[in-house]
This record gives sequence, structure tokens and C-alpha cells, in this order.
Amino acid sequence: MNWTLAIPEIVLSISGLIILLWGAIQKKGNAFFPCAIVSIAAFIAVGFLTLTVSNGVGYHGLFINDEFARYMKLLIIIAGFLCIILSIDFNGKNDTNCFEFIALIVFSTVGAMVMVSSNDLMTLYMGLELSSLALYILCAIDRKNVFSAESGVKYFILGSVASGILLYGISMIYGFSGGMGYENIHHVIASDHGLSAGFAIGLVFVLVGLCFKISAVPFHMWTPDVYQGAPTPVTTFLSTAPKFAAFALFLRLMVGPFSHLAPQWQMLIEVIAILSIIIGSVGAIAQTNIKRMMAYSSISHMGYALVGLAAATPEGITGTLIYLTTYLFMNVGTFAVIAAMSRKGHMVENINDLAGLGKTDPGIATAMAIFMFSMAGVPPLAGFFGKFLVFKAALAADLYTLTIIGLLASAVGAFFYLRIVKIMFFDKAAEALDKRSLSLSFITFSMGTITVVFLLFLSPMLQMGQIAAQSLFQ
Repeated sequence: MNWTLAIPEIVLSISGLIILLWGAIQKKGNAFFPCAIVSIAAFIAVGFLTLTVSNGVGYHGLFINDEFARYMKLLIIIAGFLCIILSIDFNGKNDTNCFEFIALIVFSTVGAMVMVSSNDLMTLYMGLELSSLALYILCAIDRKNVFSAESGVKYFILGSVASGILLYGISMIYGFSGGMGYENIHHVIASDHGLSAGFAIGLVFVLVGLCFKISAVPFHMWTPDVYQGAPTPVTTFLSTAPKFAAFALFLRLMVGPFSHLAPQWQMLIEVIAILSIIIGSVGAIAQTNIKRMMAYSSISHMGYALVGLAAATPEGITGTLIYLTTYLFMNVGTFAVIAAMSRKGHMVENINDLAGLGKTDPGIATAMAIFMFSMAGVPPLAGFFGKFLVFKAALAADLYTLTIIGLLASAVGAFFYLRIVKIMFFDKAAEALDKRSLSLSFITFSMGTITVVFLLFLSPMLQMGQIAAQSLFQ
């Protein structure tokens, strides 16, 4: 069994149950903040446990813990931790006192961590559904906002369809391989019997399900509406932890059991990456709502991250890991600024509402400018190094078309990022935003600092990424 491999997931699950119990027995007005404190402490403890738990395979081959899983779990834990801090401000403005919000974030994080450590298609699906079911509820949790309910329904319906497609693909792979363990699938593919038409269809269906989870084109249709309607802390979580978990599955499956089929799936990943980069960059230009703009931005960023996977080399996987790391910090920082966009107690989300922010609140405007420049890939900010590494890996793998299109799309994408900087510092000042909370200030300026000084940590981060990537190829 070797059950100790899942101690981080077990501890976080128990913490979620404690939060539910505590919230149920407390008066409604006293439930939220203590539950938030418990969850923050749990995330910190689980982060340390993730660093110390040993490597190996447990639960009769269903669960694996290695350097790659450790790296991705830390990203997911950090994302959950930061989103809990963001939710404190959301609760203060909306007076929801909804302790279930905290519990759902915790359980969704547990599901994402299980996905990362899956060593079997059934474990993959169990983790995916645990994470997704919590997210469906979170998107619709703001009952006073009709757009929140709409986003929850849309995400539930389309997510259920994607889960069904993924499950059908899993059943096809099981039928043609005789097992669901990754090692068993790898051995079947390595033999002469692993390239049947049914098996190929199953692989495509699994890829479709995972592409939906990372909002890659052409399975991105849910992203703008869900991002706009969901509460900002939920949008922040939705754009980070679940996508990191789905990307971890992408990398583990493609480099592991499906590695012998690389010539077949490389072209498919290239096409998806190109479409995601182009449509995400072009689609963001026409947006006036900043959360919808960030939705299209996330689509293009997932395309850039897929460039490293398309290379199908340890260097490419390392580039993808670094890219996801930089994306976490600049994305959470941007949504912290969006969460601070309120006037007279009401949230504002139009891009033009940032007009003159450089004069009315130069601190937060500077932080937002840092995030926008970083997302555009301007050196020496964090976002530059992620793009540099994935394109370097693509060139080394002779993916010249993908590299050229990606670089040209980066120039297009820079337009809508720089437009926000222009609006903040050069347009006529609009009415000042409300005073932001301490939690939002902490997230904004800590993420901004990390984005600026990321170069100082690049060498150890690269070393960690290389070790994690190499563990997939062993």
C-alpha cells in the first residue's frame, strides 16, 4: 500500500472535513474567518509535508509520488493558499460568511493533487471529478449575482460533457489495452498491438477532455463567460490550480505511457498550441471587460505552455514547468488588482475603469504594469524567461513553424497588455477606486516583487524543473 505517499492529500482532506464541521456548529456570522485561518494553516503544513514525503508508488500502483508530482503539487498548494487570502476580501465586501467556500477550495485542491499523482486512469478520473465538482459549485456560489449562476451552469454543463468524453476515451483505452495502469498502457503501446484504431480514438478523446480543462482551443468556449461571471477569487483559482493539474496529466501521459506515439501526437499538440496562441491573443484585443480579457489571455498562455510539450524533450518539459510557475505569480497578482477594482462598494470590471490609476493610486498601478509587461514577455520580468525557455526547446526540436507563429503572436498579444498600461498612466483619471484591503495589498505587492526579482531565483528554479522533468523520462 505505502499509504504514507498520500499524507499531504490525507491531511488536507481532514482539514476540509474539520472546516465543514466547524462551520456547521458555529453561528453563521462567526464561521468564515476561523475557517479561512484553518485552511491557511493547512496549506502551509501540507506544503512542508509535500517537500518531505518520500518518492515511490503506492496504493497497489494507483498513486505515484516523484519529483515531478512534488513540483506540480507545490504550485497547486501555493495557488490554493493565495486564493484563500483573496477570498477574505471577497467575503468582507459581500458579507457572505460562507464557510463552504473555503471547504470547496480545499477539496478542489485535494482533487488537483490526486490528479498530479495519478498512476492509473481511474485515479486520474477520480481526482479530476473531485476537483471539478467543487469548482462547479464555486462558480455559482455568489447567489446575489445572476452572472455567477450563469457561469456555474455553463461550466457544469460543458464540464460534464468534457468529463464524459474523457471517460469514454478511458474506456476505449482500457478495452484495447486490457488495463488502466500507466505502465501497462506503456507496455501495450510498445508492442505491436498498441496502435489499433480504437486505441487511437481513445487517446484523442482523452486529449479532448484534458484540453477542455486547460481551456485550449478549440475547447475554450466556456472560458470567457465563466471567468466573467464567477467571483474573482474563484476565477483566480480556476485559472491556476485546476489547469496546473490538467497540465501535469498532459505531461505525465504524453511523456509516460504514450511516449512511443510521440510522432503521432506531436503534430496534434502543435496545432492546438498554435490555435490557442492565435485565438487567445486576437480574441483579447476586442474585450472591454478585464476578466474576459484575462480569459483570452489565459487561453494564449496555455498555448505557450503547450509549446514545451510539443517539443517532447526534457528541455521542453522544463520550459513548460518554468512557464507555469511564472504564470502563477503574474496571474494571481493581476486578479488581486481586479479584486481591488471597486467604487462605492460595487465591483467594476471595465478596462476603462482603470483610467488614470497611475495618478490616483500609483502603487497598485505600478504593480499592474509589472504584471502586464511580464505577461507580454518583456525582459527581465518573470514572463520573459518562461517564453524564452519553451521557444528555445521548440527550436532545438526543429519546430520552426510553431516558434515563428508563437513569436509573432506574442507581438500581437503585447498590444492588449500595453493598452492597459496606457489607460492607467496616460488617460484622463476616472473616479478613484475604493481603498483596498490589507490582504489584497499583500497579494498584489508580493506577487509583483516575485515577478520583478524572479531572475535571482532562475538558476535554482531551473534546477528543480530539470529534476522534475527528468523524473518523467525515467
